[in-house]
Amino acid sequence: MYQQNYDPFNNVFLSTVLAGVPILVLLYFIALHPHRDKKGVRHLGISAPYAAFYGVVAAFAVTCLGYGMPLKSAFSAFGFGCLSGFLAIIWIIVGAIFLYNMTLISGKFEIVKESIIHISFDRRLQVLLIAFSFGAIIEGTSGFGTPVAIAGAVMVGLGFPPFQSAVLNLLANTAPVAYGAIGTPIVMLATVTGLDQLKLSTMVGHQLPWVSILVPFWLVAAFVLMEGGTWKEIWEVWPGALCAGLSFAVMQWLASSTASFHLMTDVIAGVFSVICTALFLRFIWHPKTRFLLRSEREALAKSGKSPATATTDAKEWVYPYTVGQTAYAWLPWTILIICCAIWGIPAWKAQLNNLFPGITFKTTILGGVFSGKLSLPQWQMPALHNLVQRMPPVAAPNAKPEAAVFNINWLSAAGTGVFVAALLSGLALRLTAAQWAESVRRTLNRLVIPILVIAQVLGLGFLTRYSGTDAVIGLAFTHAGAFYPICAAYLGWLGVFLTGSDTASNALFGSLQRITAQQLHLNEVLISATNSTGGVMGKMIDPQSIMVACAACYEDAYERTHALGPIFRTVWWHSVAGAAVIGLIAFLQAYVFQGAIP
Repeated sequence: MYQQNYDPFNNVFLSTVLAGVPILVLLYFIALHPHRDKKGVRHLGISAPYAAFYGVVAAFAVTCLGYGMPLKSAFSAFGFGCLSGFLAIIWIIVGAIFLYNMTLISGKFEIVKESIIHISFDRRLQVLLIAFSFGAIIEGTSGFGTPVAIAGAVMVGLGFPPFQSAVLNLLANTAPVAYGAIGTPIVMLATVTGLDQLKLSTMVGHQLPWVSILVPFWLVAAFVLMEGGTWKEIWEVWPGALCAGLSFAVMQWLASSTASFHLMTDVIAGVFSVICTALFLRFIWHPKTRFLLRSEREALAKSGKSPATATTDAKEWVYPYTVGQTAYAWLPWTILIICCAIWGIPAWKAQLNNLFPGITFKTTILGGVFSGKLSLPQWQMPALHNLVQRMPPVAAPNAKPEAAVFNINWLSAAGTGVFVAALLSGLALRLTAAQWAESVRRTLNRLVIPILVIAQVLGLGFLTRYSGTDAVIGLAFTHAGAFYPICAAYLGWLGVFLTGSDTASNALFGSLQRITAQQLHLNEVLISATNSTGGVMGKMIDPQSIMVACAACYEDAYERTHALGPIFRTVWWHSVAGAAVIGLIAFLQAYVFQGAIP
C-alpha cells in the first residue's frame, strides 16, 4: 500500500515546490523555451509532443524519487491516464472531426456557412452565435472538448483564422462547463462531497450567470482587438452581446435550481440563447456598421469598396438556398446534437452498459484483473488498484483506498454518440465510397499529433493524482483564512488545469474543499460549488483542451504541433482573470450576499 505523504521533507514549502516541478517544466516548454522554426525565426515554446514528454519525465522523477511512489505504480497510473484519455476525449474528437470533414467533402458546409452569415454579416456577432451560444449546447450535451472541436471547426470553415478560432472557442467554453455532459461535474461533486446535488447545482447557478453575461463582451473584445479594431467597434455590438449573455444567464439561473432540469441547464440555456440571439439580430437590431476580418477589409479596400456599411450591397442579403436545402445541410449537426443528448441520458448509458448480459469473462492482463460484460469490460490497473491511500486532511481518516479501474464503456462513452452521429450523417448525406475514404483519411491525418499529446498530458495528470503531489499543491491554498473563498476558485482552476476536466477536478478536490470549509466555518455548499465554478476558468489553459482546438482548427501539421505555446500564452491571463472573477463572486457571497446560498 502506497500511503500518500503530503510533506515528505518535513518542510511544507520545499515539498510544495517539488510537487509543482512537473507543472513548471510543462509550462516552460509549452510557452517559454526558445526555438527556431524552419525559416530560422525565433519563437517561444517547443513542439507540443516534446513539451509533454519533458513534463512526464519530470513527473516520474518527482513522484518516484521525491515522494517515494513505487515505479510500477507510477507507470500504471500514467498508463491509466493515457487509456482514459482515449475514451474520454480522443474518441470525441475523432467523431467530431470526422463529421465535419463529411460536411466539407459533400459540399453541405457551404450552405451551413451561408445560413449563419445571413443571420449576421458582422463577424463580431458570428463569434457570439457560434462560439458562445452554439458551443454551450454542445457542451451541455457531451462536454469533454466537444464544443471546442466542433465550434472551432465551424468558425474555420466560415473563414476565421485558425489561431483566432482556437482562442475564441477556448474563451467561450467557460461559463457552460460546470453543467457539461448533462451535468456530469455536478453529479461528481455531489458524490465526493456527500452534499445535496440540487443545492450544489443551485449554488453554481447563482455564480455562473454573472460570468455568462460577461463572457460575450469578453469574446467580442478579444476578437476585435486581435483583428486590429478599436474599443468603439467593440461597444457597437453591446446590444447583441447583452442579448446572447443575458438570455443564457437568465435561463441558467432558473434551470439550475429546478429539480427536473438542473442537469440539462446548459442545453436549455444554450438553445434559448441561440433562438433569442438569432431572432434579435435578424428582426430587431443590427449594428449600423459591419466589422469584417482584417483580410476581408484589406481585400475590399483594394477593390475600392467600403467594408464598414452593413447594407452596402442589397444583393448580399438575398439568401441563395431554399428552406429544404438549408435543413438538409444542417441535418448532420442536428443529428449530432440529438445523439449527444441521448448519450448524455443516464438511463440510456445504463442500458448500453448492460447490453449482452450473458457474455461475461475474467482473466488477468499484466497482473491486473480484466473482467466484466462485453458491453462494459473493466481492467483493474496492476500495482495501482486499491494500493494507493489518500490521507487526512485530503481524505477522511477512514477513507477507502483509491480505486483504479479502467471502465471500457465503449458503447456508452460520449465519443460513441458523436461517432454514431457521424456515421448516420454520412448515410444521410449519401456519401460515395470515395468520399467516405477521403473523410477517414483527412481525419486520421489531422489527429495523429494531438492524440499523442493528449495521451501524455492525461497520463501526467493521473500520475500527479495517484502520487498525491496534486494534493500537496492544493493544501497550500488552505492557509488563506478569510480569503479562502477566492483560493477555493483557484484550487478548482488548478484541478482542471491538471486533469483537463471539471468533473475530474471535482473528484480531485471536492472533498478537500468541504473539509477546509468546515475548518474555516464557511458554508460547505458555497465552497464546494466554487471548486466547480472556478474550475471552468481553468478549462481554457489545460493542454488537452488546447490540443483539441489545434486538431480542429489547423490543417497544417507543423502549425498543429507548434500552436500550443502561442495559444497558451494568449489565453493564460484571460484564465487567471476569469478565476479571479469567480473568486470575487464567491467572496462576496460568503460575507455580503449570503442570501444567494441555497
